[in-house]
Amino acid sequence: MAVKISDAARERLLEIWNYTEETWGEAQADKYLRGLVETAERAHKSRHLWRPVPDEELKGAFFIRYRHHFIFFRELSTGTIGVISILHENMDIPSRLKDEYGRSETE
Repeated sequence: MAVKISDAARERLLEIWNYTEETWGEAQADKYLRGLVETAERAHKSRHLWRPVPDEELKGAFFIRYRHHFIFFRELSTGTIGVISILHENMDIPSRLKDEYGRSETE
């Protein structure tokens, strides 16, 4: 697989699925998660979609948007991308991303 999902990002995916399932049902939750994963895979294939995270502390981190979520990732030495986190547009993105970026460094 061209995309490696960190533990923090995996936790976010579960949270997103649970919220979506409770709010709009299982079929919509499955569809939304499939869209998130497909967007991450598309990012791997299409570097021109990458947007750098504008923060010096997160140098080397990029993002791509899928509907109401931002998928944050970095390029790994293996040529794959490592998904750091997936955050909703209404979250405190800078602080959550810094926390999860630090956690993903050890994975």
